[in-house]
Amino acid sequence: MNFELSEEQIAFQSMAYKFAIKEFSPIAKECDREEKYPREIWQKACAAGLVGVVIPEEYGGPGGGWLETALITEQLSRVDLGLGLVATAATFGSENILNFGSEEQKKKYLPLLPLGQAIFAGAYTEPNAGSDVAGTTTRAIKDGTDYVINGSKTFITNGTICDYMVVLCVTNPDAPKKTLRHSLILVEATSPGLTRYKLEGKMGIRASDTGSLSFEDVRVPQANLIGQEGHGFPQLMHFFDMTRIMVASQAVGLAQGALDLALKYVKERKTFGVPLAANQGIQFQLAEMATRVELARTITYKAARKADNGQLDASLNAMAKYYSGETAVWVTDKALQMHGGYGYMDEYDIQRFYRDAKILEIYEGAKEIEKITIAKRLF
Repeated sequence: MNFELSEEQIAFQSMAYKFAIKEFSPIAKECDREEKYPREIWQKACAAGLVGVVIPEEYGGPGGGWLETALITEQLSRVDLGLGLVATAATFGSENILNFGSEEQKKKYLPLLPLGQAIFAGAYTEPNAGSDVAGTTTRAIKDGTDYVINGSKTFITNGTICDYMVVLCVTNPDAPKKTLRHSLILVEATSPGLTRYKLEGKMGIRASDTGSLSFEDVRVPQANLIGQEGHGFPQLMHFFDMTRIMVASQAVGLAQGALDLALKYVKERKTFGVPLAANQGIQFQLAEMATRVELARTITYKAARKADNGQLDASLNAMAKYYSGETAVWVTDKALQMHGGYGYMDEYDIQRFYRDAKILEIYEGAKEIEKITIAKRLF
C-alpha cells in the first residue's frame, strides 16, 4: 500500500490549513461564545474550492475523492471544529442525491453547492429515534402528485440556515420489514408548514448551526423522492458508511490541533525554573498522544482510499470513526491537563477543543453503534 500523498493532495492539505489559520483563528472565540454561524466563512470556503469536493466535474464540482475530502476536513478541524463544519457540512445530505438521485436532480441541485448558492441539511434524527434510525415516525402520505409530510426532527446540522434538506420519512408503513418503510425526500426549507428552531446551549461546535424542525402538512412534489420509495433506510445506511470518513477526519484534525496546542504550551510554560517540555513524564504523554493521532490518521486515510477505489468498507469506516473520536477525546483531555488551571479558562483555546471533542463520539452514529457495526462483520 502506498502511504504517500500526491503533490496535488499535499497542495489541498496545505491550502486548507492556511485557509483555516487565516479565516478561523481571528473569529473562533467570538463564534463559540456567541453561538454565531458566520455565513461569510462558508462563502469564502466555496470560493477557495473547499466545499463539495466529491461532487464530479460534470455537476460543477472539483471532482475530488474522499481522501481529498478527509485531508481538507482534517486541516480545517485542526484549527476549529465548529468553523470547519460551517464549510465541510454545507453539503451534508446532498450526498444522497449524488448516490441515488435522478440525473435531473443531480444537474439541478449539486452545482449549487460548490458555487456557494445553497446549503443542505440531512433531516434524519427524531426526538424519540436517535440511533434507532428505522424507528423514525415522520410520515409522508401521497396526495395527488404530492407528498404531505407531518412529524418532527431534532439535532439537525444546518437546520435553521439551510436552503434544502433531505428528510427521512415513513412512506410504506405496511411493509413487512421495518427497514423497507422509509424514503428520502428533498424538501425546500421555505416550504409552508415547515417551522425551524435554533438549538442553543450546546457544549461544543457552537459555530455550527443545529436546529429542530416541525412539519405540519408540508407539501412536496413526488418528483422530490430520492431513489426508490421504501428504500430510504438502506440508502441512508450507505450515506452514513461514507460520511463516517468525514467525522473520523474531523477527529484526527481536532486531536492534532490539541496536540499542537499542548506542544506550544509546554515549550513556553516554565515550572521549577525549567520548561514543562523538559519533564520526562510530559514527554512520555506527548509521545503517546502523537502515536494515537497517527494511528487514527492512518486508519482514516485507509478508509478514504478504499472508498475512492470503489471498495467501501463499512466495518473499516466504523473503526475509523470510533477510534478517531475516542482518540480526540483522550488527546484533548491530556492536552488540557498539561495546561493546568489555565486550560480551564476561556482565554485558552484548549478548553474549546475539549468541549468540541465529545460530539465526535456521538453524532453520525454513537461509538456504541460503531462497535455494533464492527462486531456484526466479525462473524
